[in-house]
Amino acid sequence: EQCFERNEMLHLVFKLRFLLNVLLVLALLLLLVPSPFCAQSAERPIRVAARICPPFVINDAGEFSGLSIFLWDNIASELGLEYSIEEYGLYEMLESIAQGKADVGVSCLSKTHEREKIIDFSHSFYETHLAIAVKQHGFMHAIKAIFFNKKLYGVVGIIVGLAVLIGGILFLLEHKINPKLYSMKNRGGKLVEGFITGLLFVTSWPIRYYEFRTLGGRTLSAVLAVGSTLMIASVTALLASAFTLDQIRSELTGPQALAKVKVGALEASTSLEYLQEQGINSRTFSDRQKLLAALDAGSLGAVVADGAVLKYLIKNAQAEGRYESLSVLPFEFEKQSYAFALPDHSPHVEKFNQALLAVLEGPLWRKELIKYLGK
Repeated sequence: EQCFERNEMLHLVFKLRFLLNVLLVLALLLLLVPSPFCAQSAERPIRVAARICPPFVINDAGEFSGLSIFLWDNIASELGLEYSIEEYGLYEMLESIAQGKADVGVSCLSKTHEREKIIDFSHSFYETHLAIAVKQHGFMHAIKAIFFNKKLYGVVGIIVGLAVLIGGILFLLEHKINPKLYSMKNRGGKLVEGFITGLLFVTSWPIRYYEFRTLGGRTLSAVLAVGSTLMIASVTALLASAFTLDQIRSELTGPQALAKVKVGALEASTSLEYLQEQGINSRTFSDRQKLLAALDAGSLGAVVADGAVLKYLIKNAQAEGRYESLSVLPFEFEKQSYAFALPDHSPHVEKFNQALLAVLEGPLWRKELIKYLGK
């Protein structure tokens, strides 16, 4: 019986040793598995998906630079990583991160709830807002807008129609017996006087009822006197609607006025999401330069995009003699937080963030901001 118990004990010890050896082997394998942000893979460098977004990501003849590239390069140095960069569009960059085809996404990528569903984000490294770019028009453009305003012609037509109607009725009632109002000798002159009488009633009502000699003329003038305030107010409102700010100049009064003009935005951007949430129709563009070119050509009344990016692009273009009439309005709305994109549930976010914060707190980051964005 004692011998049996001893064999059982030995058997149990062998089992424990076997399990311990298995655990040790597994631990060694885990340590040897290459990690994108902890150890450099022997097979390949870190795969960086970059989306062009000056001044954060710039591609100059295959050489990448910009604020986001500066940060990533310093993070890679901090973690001892080698990497290769490949250019992507926004959709493709997000998909490559989500599907594990790339290890990190570098751009001016805003953190949003929808994007958080498929990828992880690092800490934010830059805060900005949405902004509005417009084409400022001079005095001559305002004059042209007045003379080629279709709504204005409609308003003038209504005024003329009312003047003809009222003047015609008064003319039929009064022209034979009222030489004071209809003093012209020929019929054509009297018709012109009738039109002027009607026009005065429509616009300012200066003629009193006792100036008319017939009962019908006096009755009509009294009725028009009662309704003159409403009539003049209506004409004034029609004229005001024909000369709204967005029709005689491009400057908007704020984001709430975007619905009055043709707006452009970058596809799949937070700017487009904002416009859709506000119920504002917009044209989408795949490229920022095409977007600004459409604004400069006059096919758009406004462009909505990230403020820092808009200011940088317009400033650089104007230094080259382009887009000289474009400007960014002083309105900031919809805060944007830029961050790096990482695979969903990445276990290396903490190490990445530690390296990122170390760079952001250093003096070189401030110099880079001044270099690209100014003080």
